Amino acid sequence: MIKHIVMWKMKKNHNAAESAMNALEIKKRLERLTSTIIQIKELEVGMNFSNSENAYDVVLYSEFDSKNDLEHYLKHPEHVKVKAYIDSVVAERGIVDFEVSIKK
Repeated sequence: MIKHIVMWKMKKNHNAAESAMNALEIKKRLERLTSTIIQIKELEVGMNFSNSENAYDVVLYSEFDSKNDLEHYLKHPEHVKVKAYIDSVVAERGIVDFEVSIKK
């Protein structure tokens, strides 16, 4: 199983209300991908509530059966569209992809 985690910090040149609306739009667009990209096994999007200066604003947690499924997701035209929107409203991104073995 592959786990794909991405975190974003919103651009600081937007006011708080605009940043919150953009973060919510990221959440909506990512969640809609589950109806289009069958390789997504699990997908959660969380909105930060911490006041820490080190905190990110939005986080994506997703699971895939294989590295190939993750690559398919990353290259899928609908994901590419969502990524373009995200890139237009965020200042910083952190990402971790890792593999876990399923214990039986």
